[in-house]
Amino acid sequence: KIAEQVFPPGVVNVVTGFGAEAGSPLVDHPKVAKVAFTGSDATGSAIYAQAAKHMKKVTMELGGKSPNIVFEDAHIDNAVKGVISGIFAATGQTCIAGSRLLVQKSIHDEFVEKLVELGKSAKIGDPSSFETQVGPVTNIPQYEKILNYFDVATGEGAKAVLGGGTPSGPEIGEGWFVEPTIFTGVSNDMRIAQEEVFGPVLSVIPFEDDDDAVKIGNDVIYGLAAGVWTQNIGRAITMAEKLRAGTVWVNTYHKSVWIETSNAEAPNPFVLR
Repeated sequence: KIAEQVFPPGVVNVVTGFGAEAGSPLVDHPKVAKVAFTGSDATGSAIYAQAAKHMKKVTMELGGKSPNIVFEDAHIDNAVKGVISGIFAATGQTCIAGSRLLVQKSIHDEFVEKLVELGKSAKIGDPSSFETQVGPVTNIPQYEKILNYFDVATGEGAKAVLGGGTPSGPEIGEGWFVEPTIFTGVSNDMRIAQEEVFGPVLSVIPFEDDDDAVKIGNDVIYGLAAGVWTQNIGRAITMAEKLRAGTVWVNTYHKSVWIETSNAEAPNPFVLR
């Protein structure tokens, strides 16, 4: 309706359907000059190959394993809320989810303790309810994939200090639910730190100093986003320059539709202000 009021007929067209029946013909059509896609690496690769036949311009937003980096001089309570929102909002099902928490060793234990305490308060349930903070994952294959990563993580030596299973109870309702999960004892070479889970699963990785944070943050095949938490402006600028990420946020971890811009105190840590 908004488009009808602004654009002439035929300028904006909405074509619904699954990839094979709707997306693929559009990508393949010689009169479509540009393709933009958000989704999985596998589908993105297929679209690139298909678009190459017509030398089309392509823009992709694919997978991520984004680092959310917390330094010892950060405002701890704000950073805790930002990390929680960055990974658990939308049940972690966003490409830019801050799924790797890099926290400076000097504050590691304190930060994890606060993180777990806040994570325990998550209200899991019906995604259509305004009270719900963590809903179900989208489908059975994704649900099973996340549960498999729980086994992978513990098999590699990581410890689930929060979650690591499936919730139960009448208040949960129907759906493919997994618990908001935080793993500690993670090294960056573990699969849980390198592979996109696409769920409410956070890997906590300690670091020594700025150089170590950059090294760990960049040591992944993805480069979608990153967060930096520090009160040192010079450090923030330097980190933003050195991190190989398309977007670097400082003292926040914005995820568009989950942002509330009011100056009022945020009662819900899953809504980042």
